[in-house]
Amino acid sequence: MENILSMLIFFPAVAATVGFMIHKDSMRQFGVVVTIVEFVLALLLWYHFDTNVAQMQFVQTFPLISSYGINYVVGIDGVSLFLIIMITFMTMISVIGLTEKRAVKNLIITILYLEMTMVGVFVSLDLIMFYIFWELTLIPMFYIIGFWGAERRFHAAIKFFLYTFIGSLIMLIGMLYFGYIYHETTGVWSFNLLDWYSVVLPFDVQLWLFIAFFFGFAVKVPMFPFHTWLPLAHSQAPTIGSIVLAAVLLKMETYGFIRFSLPLFPDASVYFMPFMATLGIIAIIYTAMVAYAQEDMKQMIAYSSISHMGVIILGVFALNAEGISGAVFLMIGHGVVSGALFMSVGVLYDRRKTKMIKEFGGLAKNMPMFALVYAVVLMASIGLPLTIGFVGEFLSLLGFFKVSPILTFVASLTIVLSAVYMLSMYKRTFFGELIKKENKDMKDIHGRELLALGSLVFLIISLGVYPKVILEPLDISVQKVIKIMDVKSVEESTKERLRSLNSIGEVK
Repeated sequence: MENILSMLIFFPAVAATVGFMIHKDSMRQFGVVVTIVEFVLALLLWYHFDTNVAQMQFVQTFPLISSYGINYVVGIDGVSLFLIIMITFMTMISVIGLTEKRAVKNLIITILYLEMTMVGVFVSLDLIMFYIFWELTLIPMFYIIGFWGAERRFHAAIKFFLYTFIGSLIMLIGMLYFGYIYHETTGVWSFNLLDWYSVVLPFDVQLWLFIAFFFGFAVKVPMFPFHTWLPLAHSQAPTIGSIVLAAVLLKMETYGFIRFSLPLFPDASVYFMPFMATLGIIAIIYTAMVAYAQEDMKQMIAYSSISHMGVIILGVFALNAEGISGAVFLMIGHGVVSGALFMSVGVLYDRRKTKMIKEFGGLAKNMPMFALVYAVVLMASIGLPLTIGFVGEFLSLLGFFKVSPILTFVASLTIVLSAVYMLSMYKRTFFGELIKKENKDMKDIHGRELLALGSLVFLIISLGVYPKVILEPLDISVQKVIKIMDVKSVEESTKERLRSLNSIGEVK
């Protein structure tokens, strides 16, 4: 088991390389088998994970550039564990439900390389290694949007690349400066996150480094006002690209806030809490209103994703166990639900070659199974109790309620607003008369589509009914993050703030 994280990282890349030698007619089956094996490895990781320990587990280290402290260091805790499981599961489901007909072999190879980079991001404990995997995710995603996308695919791919790359460069400057500070403090170079936890930074340095990391993370969330690249990317990307982008890539950034910004810059995190909360609430309200105005289904879901990511930001910057645990759970829930929504739009697009809501109507008559599946997914997106969407939103808002009841009330409008635009879209798509002849010939979901969407519906309901299976192992790792913040803070006001929001004790 000491090598399992390396296996999870590099197995998809090795399989993708082997895929060049697989005949194109067998590539679909090959991709399904590879992603199933990767998912089984992630479940094996969960089976051997000690849920009573907050420290990083399965840590593996060997030197790369020792003179500058750059090493291969991987490890996971409860926060990254379930995000890795979500990555492997959603990749598997997206390949099973793949409907793309053009250059399928190249597409699956690209997806497998992308899976390698995504897993690498969530297990990397060396900051340079983290940055390399972070940037490598851009290449396959750029290719997916630019080659398999719609009419404006090249423009969308360029905008996606430039926005995220420039923000990441600013973050890299912050990483290098922190490495320099560590060298000046200890006399040795290190980019190991666990080593960095031992360094206490002055308040003014924390502020500047928080801002540097903020640009890298905020652009990719994407937070308002850096969000404009996402709706275009979603509208132009193929279905599988939208699934991976919404389900996984957007979670890398909120994970970055929890893994790096909070524990490394605790005083700055408390200082910028009102600012982050304001951006989150603007995203919740503004993008929900924009979503209601959309006629393109993918555009609507894209803006809906930004709105829900605003709730995650509120949970993270509640700076208490309820909020951060709720934010992580919502990352997982949003990944499953948004992936299911984009896959459902892909089902309609595959049959009608359009994503415009006005082109449909009355589909419940000839697609009853699909109408039922879509209804469950839509209710989870709204945040209906006993679905996966409710748990994360409730805990995130509950955590932020300790910070500001008034702002929490404003933020809770996301539930009302999402119900308005989602139910309106569902009514126009599935109810009414079957007027258009093209809609009368549409077949209900079956086979691979039913298997993929049915698996997501099962997860939506099961984790909504019994979230403890994730929340219990997650809590101890979140408590560890809060404890590190308390220890590393240099401002007494920060300690008082953290202790007013949490019961901080010893964490094993």
